[in-house]
Amino acid sequence: MHIKAFSGSKLGAILPALAQLRVEVFRAWPYLYEGDLAYEQTYLQTYVRSQTAAVFVALDGDEPVGATTCLSLSEETDNILAPFLTRAIDPATVCYFGESVLRTAYRGQGIGVRFFELREAHARTLPACRMVAFCAVERPDNHPARPPDFVPLAKFWGQRGFTRRPDMTCDIAWKDVGDTQETPKRMVFWTKALAA
Repeated sequence: MHIKAFSGSKLGAILPALAQLRVEVFRAWPYLYEGDLAYEQTYLQTYVRSQTAAVFVALDGDEPVGATTCLSLSEETDNILAPFLTRAIDPATVCYFGESVLRTAYRGQGIGVRFFELREAHARTLPACRMVAFCAVERPDNHPARPPDFVPLAKFWGQRGFTRRPDMTCDIAWKDVGDTQETPKRMVFWTKALAA
């Protein structure tokens, strides 16, 4: 196992594998995402075009089994920007952690921790960055698709120094598994200040 950094045009060759990973991992609880590979490859072009992005890919040999992304919040969409702008937080001072996806068989080996470390290290290379942030979907505890053995990631994120911000939310729409149309999902932000 090793983790390799990608950015810009170097991402091109690995985009199909990353799109497949996102569809596969996000299909599970709590995202329940009915993925679309064509959409995923278009979405991932954001990181190819970005001047501030980094993508870290976990490889088992040559096979991608996990990935994590980050970029300046200033390059994000309006719905992601809004909670920061309403609090007069300059998007250029925030590195936004887009997603972490890792196949189930590779969890519990420290890869998720390393993903956070690598993204935070990248954030520190952005001259104006003073904060890192991400958002996560929150589903009701009594949702019929919630697995009985599900372990929430709140403790893991807290151990990385992040604070849940229920005052900072946004909606992102996607199609749940088995649905015929997209519906908005409430996302809650987690933030962490970077020490000078």
